[in-house]
Amino acid sequence: MNELLEKLSRARGVAGHEGEVRAILREELAPHVEALTVDSIGNLIVRKGGSGDSRKHRVMLAAHMDEVGGMVMRANADGTVKFRSVGGLDPRILPGKRVSIGAQSVPGVIMRAPHAARSGKRVAPISDLLIDTGGAGGIEPGDMITFESEYEEYGRLLKGKAFDDRVGCYVLAELMKGDFPCELVGVFTVQEEIGLRGAGVAAYAVQPDVAVALEGTVADDLPKQQDVSPTTELGKGPSISVMDRSAHADRRLVRILMETATAHDIPWQFKQPGVGGTDVGTIHLAREGVPAVAVAVPCRYIHTPAALMDPADVRNKIELMRKALSGPLGRPLEAERSEA
Repeated sequence: MNELLEKLSRARGVAGHEGEVRAILREELAPHVEALTVDSIGNLIVRKGGSGDSRKHRVMLAAHMDEVGGMVMRANADGTVKFRSVGGLDPRILPGKRVSIGAQSVPGVIMRAPHAARSGKRVAPISDLLIDTGGAGGIEPGDMITFESEYEEYGRLLKGKAFDDRVGCYVLAELMKGDFPCELVGVFTVQEEIGLRGAGVAAYAVQPDVAVALEGTVADDLPKQQDVSPTTELGKGPSISVMDRSAHADRRLVRILMETATAHDIPWQFKQPGVGGTDVGTIHLAREGVPAVAVAVPCRYIHTPAALMDPADVRNKIELMRKALSGPLGRPLEAERSEA
Protein backbone atom coordinates (compact mmCIF):
# COMPACT_ATOMS: atom_id res chain seq x y z
CA MET A 1 0.00 0.00 0.00
CA ASN A 2 1.12 3.61 0.44
CA GLU A 3 4.77 4.28 1.34
CA LEU A 4 3.68 6.45 4.26
CA LEU A 5 1.88 3.55 5.93
CA GLU A 6 5.01 1.42 5.63
CA LYS A 7 7.16 4.16 7.18
CA LEU A 8 4.73 4.55 10.06
CA SER A 9 4.55 0.80 10.74
CA ARG A 10 8.33 0.46 10.76
CA ALA A 11 8.89 3.49 12.99
CA ARG A 12 9.62 2.88 16.68
CA GLY A 13 7.38 4.73 19.12
CA VAL A 14 6.54 3.12 22.45
CA ALA A 15 4.22 5.24 24.60
CA GLY A 16 6.09 8.30 25.82
CA HIS A 17 8.72 8.03 23.06
CA GLU A 18 6.78 8.92 19.90
CA GLY A 19 9.37 11.27 18.37
CA GLU A 20 10.25 9.13 15.35
CA VAL A 21 6.59 8.81 14.34
CA ARG A 22 5.97 12.50 14.93
CA ALA A 23 8.89 13.47 12.67
CA ILE A 24 7.54 11.36 9.79
CA LEU A 25 4.10 12.96 10.08
CA ARG A 26 5.45 16.51 10.37
CA GLU A 27 7.42 16.11 7.16
CA GLU A 28 4.47 14.53 5.35
CA LEU A 29 1.88 17.12 6.36
CA ALA A 30 3.79 20.40 6.46
CA PRO A 31 2.93 21.25 2.79
CA HIS A 32 -0.76 20.42 3.23
CA VAL A 33 -1.93 22.22 6.40
CA GLU A 34 -2.19 25.82 7.58
CA ALA A 35 -0.72 25.32 11.05
CA LEU A 36 1.35 22.62 12.70
CA THR A 37 2.35 22.61 16.38
CA VAL A 38 3.57 20.23 19.06
CA ASP A 39 2.13 20.75 22.55
CA SER A 40 3.87 20.34 25.88
CA ILE A 41 3.04 16.62 26.20
CA GLY A 42 4.10 15.75 22.63
CA ASN A 43 0.83 15.70 20.66
CA LEU A 44 1.22 16.79 17.04
CA ILE A 45 -1.66 19.15 16.18
CA VAL A 46 -2.38 20.17 12.56
CA ARG A 47 -5.09 22.57 11.43
CA LYS A 48 -6.93 23.44 8.26
CA GLY A 49 -9.68 26.04 7.94
CA GLY A 50 -13.06 25.25 6.47
CA SER A 51 -13.93 26.07 2.88
CA GLY A 52 -17.71 26.38 3.24
CA ASP A 53 -20.59 27.72 5.31
CA SER A 54 -19.61 25.48 8.22
CA ARG A 55 -16.09 26.87 8.61
CA LYS A 56 -16.81 27.75 12.25
CA HIS A 57 -17.75 24.13 12.98
CA ARG A 58 -14.61 22.50 14.42
CA VAL A 59 -14.07 18.77 13.95
CA MET A 60 -11.20 17.06 15.78
CA LEU A 61 -9.82 13.83 14.34
CA ALA A 62 -7.48 11.89 16.65
CA ALA A 63 -5.08 9.01 16.01
CA HIS A 64 -2.47 7.86 18.49
CA MET A 65 1.19 7.61 17.53
CA ASP A 66 2.33 5.29 20.32
CA GLU A 67 2.60 1.51 20.23
CA VAL A 68 2.83 -1.16 22.91
CA GLY A 69 6.28 -2.39 23.85
CA GLY A 70 8.57 -2.69 26.83
CA MET A 71 10.93 -0.77 29.11
CA VAL A 72 14.31 -1.90 30.44
CA MET A 73 14.29 -2.36 34.20
CA ARG A 74 17.81 -3.75 34.60
CA ALA A 75 20.72 -4.75 32.35
CA ASN A 76 22.48 -7.80 33.85
CA ALA A 77 26.18 -8.59 33.67
CA ASP A 78 25.49 -11.78 31.69
CA GLY A 79 23.98 -9.83 28.78
CA THR A 80 20.35 -10.43 29.69
CA VAL A 81 17.84 -7.66 30.28
CA LYS A 82 14.99 -7.52 32.78
CA PHE A 83 12.01 -5.62 31.38
CA ARG A 84 8.38 -4.70 31.95
CA SER A 85 5.54 -4.06 29.53
CA VAL A 86 4.42 -0.64 28.33
CA GLY A 87 0.80 -1.10 27.33
CA GLY A 88 -1.02 -4.38 26.85
CA LEU A 89 1.30 -7.25 25.91
CA ASP A 90 0.16 -10.87 25.94
CA PRO A 91 2.93 -12.95 27.59
CA ARG A 92 1.88 -16.02 25.59
CA ILE A 93 3.32 -14.57 22.37
CA LEU A 94 6.57 -13.13 23.75
CA PRO A 95 9.15 -15.98 24.08
CA GLY A 96 11.34 -16.18 20.98
CA LYS A 97 10.34 -12.76 19.63
CA ARG A 98 13.06 -10.44 18.30
CA VAL A 99 13.19 -6.93 19.73
CA SER A 100 15.17 -3.69 19.44
CA ILE A 101 16.33 -1.91 22.59
CA GLY A 102 17.02 1.78 23.14
CA ALA A 103 18.01 4.56 20.79
CA GLN A 104 20.81 2.42 19.33
CA SER A 105 18.35 -0.37 18.38
CA VAL A 106 20.34 -3.06 20.21
CA PRO A 107 18.97 -6.43 19.01
CA GLY A 108 17.70 -9.04 21.43
CA VAL A 109 15.52 -12.12 21.76
CA ILE A 110 12.94 -12.66 24.49
CA MET A 111 13.53 -15.83 26.52
CA ARG A 112 12.15 -17.55 29.59
CA ALA A 113 14.33 -17.04 32.63
CA PRO A 114 15.99 -20.29 33.80
CA HIS A 115 13.89 -20.50 36.97
CA ALA A 116 10.72 -20.04 34.88
CA ALA A 117 11.77 -22.80 32.47
CA ARG A 118 12.06 -25.18 35.42
CA SER A 119 8.79 -24.14 37.03
CA GLY A 120 6.55 -26.08 34.65
CA LYS A 121 4.31 -23.06 33.97
CA ARG A 122 2.78 -23.28 30.51
CA VAL A 123 2.67 -19.48 30.23
CA ALA A 124 5.39 -17.52 31.97
CA PRO A 125 4.39 -14.02 33.13
CA ILE A 126 6.45 -11.11 31.85
CA SER A 127 8.16 -10.95 35.23
CA ASP A 128 9.67 -14.39 34.43
CA LEU A 129 11.00 -13.36 31.01
CA LEU A 130 14.38 -11.92 30.01
CA ILE A 131 15.85 -10.49 26.81
CA ASP A 132 19.09 -12.09 25.60
CA THR A 133 21.27 -9.47 23.89
CA GLY A 134 24.30 -11.70 23.36
CA GLY A 135 26.32 -9.54 25.74
CA ALA A 136 25.68 -6.20 24.03
CA GLY A 137 26.44 -3.12 26.10
CA GLY A 138 25.07 0.40 26.22
CA ILE A 139 21.66 -0.57 27.64
CA GLU A 140 20.27 1.52 30.48
CA PRO A 141 17.18 1.36 32.71
CA GLY A 142 14.36 3.26 31.03
CA ASP A 143 15.38 2.33 27.48
CA MET A 144 12.38 1.47 25.35
CA ILE A 145 11.85 -1.90 23.66
CA THR A 146 9.99 -2.49 20.39
CA PHE A 147 9.27 -5.58 18.31
CA GLU A 148 11.40 -6.30 15.26
CA SER A 149 9.03 -6.90 12.36
CA GLU A 150 8.88 -6.66 8.57
CA TYR A 151 6.14 -4.78 6.75
CA GLU A 152 5.02 -6.93 3.82
CA GLU A 153 2.12 -8.29 1.79
CA TYR A 154 0.47 -11.54 2.90
CA GLY A 155 -1.79 -12.50 0.02
CA ARG A 156 -4.44 -9.78 -0.10
CA LEU A 157 -3.53 -8.64 3.42
CA LEU A 158 -0.80 -6.44 4.88
CA LYS A 159 1.44 -7.57 7.76
CA GLY A 160 3.36 -5.33 10.13
CA LYS A 161 3.72 -4.07 13.66
CA ALA A 162 1.93 -1.17 15.35
CA PHE A 163 -1.10 -1.04 13.04
CA ASP A 164 -2.72 0.00 16.33
CA ASP A 165 -2.65 2.86 15.63
CA ARG A 166 -0.31 3.71 12.77
CA VAL A 167 -3.15 2.84 10.38
CA GLY A 168 -5.21 5.55 12.10
CA CYS A 169 -2.28 7.96 11.71
CA TYR A 170 -2.13 7.11 8.02
CA VAL A 171 -5.88 7.66 7.55
CA LEU A 172 -5.72 10.99 9.42
CA ALA A 173 -2.78 12.18 7.33
CA GLU A 174 -4.65 11.37 4.12
CA LEU A 175 -7.76 13.22 5.34
CA MET A 176 -5.75 16.33 6.27
CA LYS A 177 -4.66 16.62 2.61
CA GLY A 178 -8.28 17.26 1.57
CA ASP A 179 -10.59 20.28 1.82
CA PHE A 180 -13.83 20.20 3.79
CA PRO A 181 -16.54 22.73 4.70
CA CYS A 182 -15.65 22.61 8.41
CA GLU A 183 -12.52 23.56 10.31
CA LEU A 184 -10.49 20.37 10.64
CA VAL A 185 -8.03 19.79 13.48
CA GLY A 186 -5.98 16.61 13.31
CA VAL A 187 -4.33 15.45 16.52
CA PHE A 188 -1.71 12.72 16.48
CA THR A 189 -1.82 11.82 20.15
CA VAL A 190 0.71 10.38 22.59
CA GLN A 191 0.44 7.83 25.38
CA GLU A 192 -2.90 6.30 24.38
CA GLU A 193 -1.73 2.79 25.27
CA ILE A 194 -1.02 3.76 28.89
CA GLY A 195 -4.17 5.69 29.74
CA LEU A 196 -5.46 7.84 26.83
CA ARG A 197 -3.33 10.68 28.17
CA GLY A 198 -2.44 12.83 25.18
CA ALA A 199 -5.97 12.99 23.80
CA GLY A 200 -7.41 14.51 26.96
CA VAL A 201 -4.82 17.28 26.95
CA ALA A 202 -5.40 17.97 23.24
CA ALA A 203 -9.20 18.01 23.43
CA TYR A 204 -9.08 20.53 26.28
CA ALA A 205 -6.92 22.85 24.15
CA VAL A 206 -8.63 22.32 20.78
CA GLN A 207 -12.21 22.74 22.11
CA PRO A 208 -13.82 20.79 19.23
CA ASP A 209 -17.53 20.74 18.47
CA VAL A 210 -17.30 17.01 17.65
CA ALA A 211 -14.50 14.45 17.56
CA VAL A 212 -13.71 11.14 15.87
CA ALA A 213 -10.99 8.74 17.02
CA LEU A 214 -9.43 6.92 14.06
CA GLU A 215 -8.24 3.52 15.27
CA GLY A 216 -6.99 0.05 14.48
CA THR A 217 -8.99 -2.50 16.44
CA VAL A 218 -9.26 -6.20 17.27
CA ALA A 219 -10.36 -8.61 14.53
CA ASP A 220 -10.89 -11.99 16.18
CA ASP A 221 -12.66 -13.49 13.19
CA LEU A 222 -10.99 -16.89 13.06
CA PRO A 223 -12.76 -20.09 14.24
CA LYS A 224 -13.30 -20.39 18.00
CA GLN A 225 -14.16 -23.23 20.35
CA GLN A 226 -17.20 -21.31 21.56
CA ASP A 227 -19.92 -19.85 19.35
CA VAL A 228 -19.32 -16.15 20.03
CA SER A 229 -19.48 -13.20 17.66
CA PRO A 230 -16.18 -11.69 16.52
CA THR A 231 -15.31 -8.18 17.69
CA THR A 232 -14.78 -7.20 14.03
CA GLU A 233 -13.99 -9.06 10.80
CA LEU A 234 -11.39 -8.38 8.12
CA GLY A 235 -12.69 -7.30 4.72
CA LYS A 236 -16.11 -6.13 5.93
CA GLY A 237 -15.25 -2.46 6.11
CA PRO A 238 -14.39 -0.03 8.91
CA SER A 239 -16.01 -0.59 12.28
CA ILE A 240 -18.16 1.95 14.12
CA SER A 241 -18.20 1.78 17.92
CA VAL A 242 -21.37 2.29 19.91
CA MET A 243 -19.75 1.59 23.28
CA ASP A 244 -16.48 0.26 24.67
CA ARG A 245 -14.79 0.19 28.07
CA SER A 246 -13.83 3.87 27.82
CA ALA A 247 -16.97 5.59 26.51
CA HIS A 248 -20.40 5.47 24.92
CA ALA A 249 -20.39 6.96 21.41
CA ASP A 250 -22.63 9.92 20.62
CA ARG A 251 -25.65 8.37 18.92
CA ARG A 252 -25.95 11.25 16.43
CA LEU A 253 -22.43 10.60 15.15
CA VAL A 254 -23.07 6.86 14.93
CA ARG A 255 -26.19 7.58 12.89
CA ILE A 256 -24.34 9.99 10.59
CA LEU A 257 -21.64 7.43 9.85
CA MET A 258 -24.12 4.60 9.30
CA GLU A 259 -26.29 6.65 6.95
CA THR A 260 -23.30 8.02 5.05
CA ALA A 261 -21.86 4.55 4.50
CA THR A 262 -25.22 3.20 3.33
CA ALA A 263 -25.85 6.15 0.99
CA HIS A 264 -22.49 5.69 -0.72
CA ASP A 265 -22.38 1.86 -0.74
CA ILE A 266 -19.37 1.79 1.58
CA PRO A 267 -19.12 -1.47 3.56
CA TRP A 268 -19.07 -1.04 7.33
CA GLN A 269 -19.67 -3.01 10.52
CA PHE A 270 -20.38 -2.45 14.18
CA LYS A 271 -17.61 -3.17 16.64
CA GLN A 272 -18.83 -5.56 19.32
CA PRO A 273 -19.85 -3.36 22.28
CA GLY A 274 -17.81 -3.38 25.49
CA VAL A 275 -14.44 -4.35 23.98
CA GLY A 276 -11.28 -2.23 24.30
CA GLY A 277 -10.96 1.52 24.65
CA THR A 278 -9.93 4.51 22.51
CA ASP A 279 -8.99 8.17 22.82
CA VAL A 280 -12.73 8.88 22.86
CA GLY A 281 -12.54 7.92 26.54
CA THR A 282 -10.83 11.19 27.48
CA ILE A 283 -11.89 13.38 24.54
CA HIS A 284 -15.58 13.17 25.41
CA LEU A 285 -14.89 14.42 28.96
CA ALA A 286 -13.00 17.59 27.94
CA ARG A 287 -14.40 20.88 29.27
CA GLU A 288 -18.21 20.80 28.96
CA GLY A 289 -18.09 17.50 27.05
CA VAL A 290 -17.49 16.62 23.39
CA PRO A 291 -19.73 14.43 21.19
CA ALA A 292 -17.37 11.71 19.98
CA VAL A 293 -17.20 8.34 18.23
CA ALA A 294 -14.50 5.87 17.17
CA VAL A 295 -14.06 4.42 13.67
CA ALA A 296 -11.50 1.65 13.24
CA VAL A 297 -9.76 -0.66 10.78
CA PRO A 298 -10.00 -4.33 11.89
CA CYS A 299 -6.60 -5.95 12.58
CA ARG A 300 -5.84 -9.56 13.46
CA TYR A 301 -3.14 -10.26 16.07
CA ILE A 302 -3.14 -6.70 17.34
CA HIS A 303 -0.36 -5.79 19.83
CA THR A 304 1.97 -8.37 18.28
CA PRO A 305 4.84 -8.03 15.78
CA ALA A 306 2.70 -9.58 13.02
CA ALA A 307 -0.66 -7.83 12.83
CA LEU A 308 -2.72 -8.42 9.67
CA MET A 309 -5.21 -6.08 8.02
CA ASP A 310 -7.05 -5.75 4.72
CA PRO A 311 -6.07 -2.67 2.66
CA ALA A 312 -9.65 -2.54 1.35
CA ASP A 313 -10.81 -1.73 4.90
CA VAL A 314 -8.30 1.14 5.02
CA ARG A 315 -9.51 2.57 1.71
CA ASN A 316 -13.15 2.25 2.75
CA LYS A 317 -12.45 4.00 6.06
CA ILE A 318 -10.85 6.94 4.24
CA GLU A 319 -13.78 7.11 1.82
CA LEU A 320 -16.36 6.97 4.63
CA MET A 321 -14.66 9.79 6.53
CA ARG A 322 -14.28 11.94 3.41
CA LYS A 323 -17.96 11.58 2.54
CA ALA A 324 -19.05 12.23 6.14
CA LEU A 325 -16.83 15.32 6.53
CA SER A 326 -18.07 16.69 3.21
CA GLY A 327 -21.64 16.07 4.39
CA PRO A 328 -23.37 15.91 7.78
CA LEU A 329 -20.25 15.43 9.93
CA GLY A 330 -18.90 18.70 8.51
CA ARG A 331 -21.96 20.64 9.70
CA PRO A 332 -23.14 21.50 13.24
CA LEU A 333 -25.01 18.67 14.95
CA GLU A 334 -28.71 18.88 15.54
CA ALA A 335 -29.73 18.98 19.19
CA GLU A 336 -30.40 15.54 20.67
CA ARG A 337 -34.13 14.80 20.70
CA SER A 338 -35.67 13.51 23.92
CA GLU A 339 -36.69 9.86 23.79
CA ALA A 340 -38.89 10.10 26.86
